[in-house]
Amino acid sequence: MNKKEIQKVTVIGAGFVGSTTAYTLMLNGLFSELVLIDINMTKARGEAMDLNHGLPFAKPVKIYQGSYEDSKDSDLIIITAGANQKEGETRLDLVHKNTAVFKSIISEIVKYNSPENTILLVVTNPVDILTYVTWKLSEFPINRVLGSGTVLDTARFKYLIGEHTGVDARNVHGYILGEHGDTELAAWSITSIAGMPIDVYCEKCGKCKDCNELDKIYNQVRNAAYEIINAKGATYFAVALAVERIVEAIMRDEHSILTVSSILQGQYGISDIAISVPTVVDRNGINRVLEVPLSENEQKLLHHSAQTLKNIIKELKL
Repeated sequence: MNKKEIQKVTVIGAGFVGSTTAYTLMLNGLFSELVLIDINMTKARGEAMDLNHGLPFAKPVKIYQGSYEDSKDSDLIIITAGANQKEGETRLDLVHKNTAVFKSIISEIVKYNSPENTILLVVTNPVDILTYVTWKLSEFPINRVLGSGTVLDTARFKYLIGEHTGVDARNVHGYILGEHGDTELAAWSITSIAGMPIDVYCEKCGKCKDCNELDKIYNQVRNAAYEIINAKGATYFAVALAVERIVEAIMRDEHSILTVSSILQGQYGISDIAISVPTVVDRNGINRVLEVPLSENEQKLLHHSAQTLKNIIKELKL
């Protein structure tokens, strides 16, 4: 295999999310080389060994623990490193700790990777803030820096609506927008099943006694991470699958519409902040941000979410 044929991914952070993400990437067969980087080199080496032992059941891929220099010429760098959200903490509580971590990570990434060849995908929370921090510190083009955003929240949304209505979650169409956190919003006005707006479908299916049922679904989505953290200490399976879905859209040049976190430049009247809205994702990262028709209240909630993030950004010394 010559160099031009090698498709290389680097995962920075070998904790729960990073190692589980590496596992999903090993299984999807999109890469021929996978580098694991962690400040705890022994942990990263152990994860690489464990993954390699499963290769007889997967497509060939070179997996190894490495340094930042080993990330050189990566097609994609996925950043999962940083402090984890603890019980009782919000995602925004992590901002100062993880911004400090990112300052050292990004400086190392740019030494060995060019903005022309590498896409940066941020997963660490608070993901919207850290996507913005990554863009600012790396000086990569705006389309080549993105965050996992509300891709997982949107999956939770579809799953819960599917469970409530008795419909395959893959046939539920809708989005969670805004911050990946407490100010996120459900875009009910554009949520549909079988081409029918959700309120019309609910009238026909007869499972909702009142509109409060939909509010309960939204609250379950927004509070899901807290509930899982309280129960088992961390979330990682579903988020790794969400990351894998984003990676697939990038590497296969799918032009898929995903609610990744991207830097807005006037869309929805919002600028200079990373936030999640429906976005076309392809081999160059962000192809374009779509401006979908939201209700007046949803637009207000999206602006509130953006302003919450901007207020946090002002506190950081970038």
